[in-house]
Amino acid sequence: MSGTRILVVDDEPQILRALETTLRGAGYEVETAATGEDALTQAAVHPPEGVILDLVLPGKSGVEVCRELRDWSDAPVVVLSVVGEESEKVAALDAGADDYVTKPFGVDELLARLRAALRRVAPPGEPVLEIAGLEIDLEKRAVHRNGELIQLTPHEFALLRLFALNEGKLLTHRTILREVWGPAYQTESHYLHVYISQLRHKIEQDPARPRYLLTETGAGYRLVDSKS
Repeated sequence: MSGTRILVVDDEPQILRALETTLRGAGYEVETAATGEDALTQAAVHPPEGVILDLVLPGKSGVEVCRELRDWSDAPVVVLSVVGEESEKVAALDAGADDYVTKPFGVDELLARLRAALRRVAPPGEPVLEIAGLEIDLEKRAVHRNGELIQLTPHEFALLRLFALNEGKLLTHRTILREVWGPAYQTESHYLHVYISQLRHKIEQDPARPRYLLTETGAGYRLVDSKS
């Protein structure tokens, strides 16, 4: 990830300085902002490849910043929260954040979460995958079924991308949750079921009788062409 541009947003100067020093030491290019408005301006002028975003900010909140970023950017967002901000944390994830770290946090954990989030973004030059009329362009983050564009949220696309890169392979609930949402979600199977249902309603002709995204009862899911 050397040279990857990261935008760090936090209104506490000591945390901002510490994160900037840590990330530069890890080989990242770093931009900083202390308010939500500054963060959006910085992101527009120098589009980041990843964002570390505090939830509690003066002016626009972290949730608002995340929501506005998602209107035009697919850069992964790791939010920073403190104990007791559960509702804000969930709101940020719903707004498109990729993961979260709770303050006080360990530097190694934060860097690991950031690396995992960056890996989930398709790098330039990745292929277009085709599965019986379902076309998944990993570089453009676009999905078509029989030529018709399907609109997916960032998490829905990340989920479909993971399945497509492992076509035919059974992926367990824990594996999917870890790879798409992060280690903190490995036991949240109910969370996964909701997104699987949403994805099926978008990619399947008949969601009740799926052709592509099949359930392996008690184990997980796999992406196949069940009519081949």
